[in-house]
Amino acid sequence: MKQMFLSRATHFEEIQTFEPGAWINLVNPSQEESVSIAETFNIDVADLRAPLDAEETSRVSVEDDYTLILVDVPTYEERNNKTYYVTIPLGIIITKTAVITTCLEELTLFENFFNKRVKNFNTFMKTRFVFQILYRNAELYLSALRTIDRQSDRIEARLERATRNEQLIDMMELEKSIVYLKASLKFNERIVKKLASHNSSLKKYVEDEDLLEDTLIETQQAIEMAGIYENVLNAMTETTASIISNNQNTIMKTLALMTMALDIPTVVFSAYGMNFKDNDLPLNDIPQAFWIIVFLAAIGSASVVIYFFRKKWF
Repeated sequence: MKQMFLSRATHFEEIQTFEPGAWINLVNPSQEESVSIAETFNIDVADLRAPLDAEETSRVSVEDDYTLILVDVPTYEERNNKTYYVTIPLGIIITKTAVITTCLEELTLFENFFNKRVKNFNTFMKTRFVFQILYRNAELYLSALRTIDRQSDRIEARLERATRNEQLIDMMELEKSIVYLKASLKFNERIVKKLASHNSSLKKYVEDEDLLEDTLIETQQAIEMAGIYENVLNAMTETTASIISNNQNTIMKTLALMTMALDIPTVVFSAYGMNFKDNDLPLNDIPQAFWIIVFLAAIGSASVVIYFFRKKWF
């Protein structure tokens, strides 16, 4: 899919015919669309389609007629019938007459741009537009991390009531999301630092440098948050594993103590349950012998239970 947008003096609109200063947004473009755009702007088609590979790493590539910036952006993925965060590559290509963005799927990253909620946004101000995309991307990472933190709090509340496999799987999925986000943030930080350096091929004004500095600060803050949340999730996982092990040990101990308490009546009833001719078992001639034996066995079991309680084994 291909969309083209242009900022005019009074408004921002979608256009059907290309004009200099436009923004071209490609979402999972076909091979034909990629070749057409590549030929029009003298771009290597491999660079144009590089972001369509989910394993592509972030980088900055400077060519004669364009500059390619490849960064990772957070998006959603369905796993176990629930939504979790992953990252996918976004390609930003700056040519002499346009900014081209290309990605494998539609991104929430551009919603504020489409809805005109970004201050001082103009498609023809190419460098600032690129930095605004990077800044918005850093904000999305922070938002994703806060969402993960809220999800972990809900899981922790459920774990306090009962430990189930479902909560453990959710924790594992959140840890995976944190790992993906943290790794991508570190790559993006390297890109932002490279763009902020004096060797960058992009022409920057004072406002652009301030925006890029803010982007770097937001990215580094997101990396710190990701590290904190990762440690919290790891600690929660270890604590949960300890609780499960402790509960299992408690159950096994209780069962063992109950077995020991029931051993006394078992031995007594087993002895009286043996059939011997002319046996001389105690109480054999008493009519109420059965109830006396049951009472004595109960007394023996109760004595063992009282002893366990005094030792605080129960």
